[in-house]
Amino acid sequence: MKKSLLIATILLSIFLSSCSELGETTPTYTELISGNHLEDDSWGSVSALEVTEFSIEDMLLYAIQDEYSARTEYEYIMSVFDVETPFTNILRAEEKHITMLLPLFETYDIEVPEDTSSDHIIELTTLLSTFETGVTAEILNISMYDLFLEQNLPDDIRDVFTSLRDASVKHLAAFEKNVEENS
Repeated sequence: MKKSLLIATILLSIFLSSCSELGETTPTYTELISGNHLEDDSWGSVSALEVTEFSIEDMLLYAIQDEYSARTEYEYIMSVFDVETPFTNILRAEEKHITMLLPLFETYDIEVPEDTSSDHIIELTTLLSTFETGVTAEILNISMYDLFLEQNLPDDIRDVFTSLRDASVKHLAAFEKNVEENS
């Protein structure tokens, strides 16, 4: 478990240091946490990566929160920056991810949380920062699912988490490509 957190921290550090070399105002890890993580509020991948033991309920809650946040953040970015690529396709994928998680809540008799992701929006100022934030969000999301996949999971949950993690790897590649093209 600690291995996944260490890998996430290293990847995030490398990404953030490379962004600072570009002279951009990319949010730091601390800024991402404060912008996407309310005090006394446990939310999404940022919070999940601070935990070492999980119940099935914990993992499903963190997972759907993170998917809610991605969907809301990408909707925000598309409206503020009047941009579609790659956000439109990834936004549709986030909708699918939420749809994949919902049956698990029913199967395990867990109440689906209210979507309060709009309280966790990271306000960005440049188009490049939107792609960089996408990279950061996907790294955190992948790390969260890797951490969950280290747990003893029922097959249905393992299959969904694996699928969501693998989709985030593709999203990460799309955002990295856009960072490179817009730097």
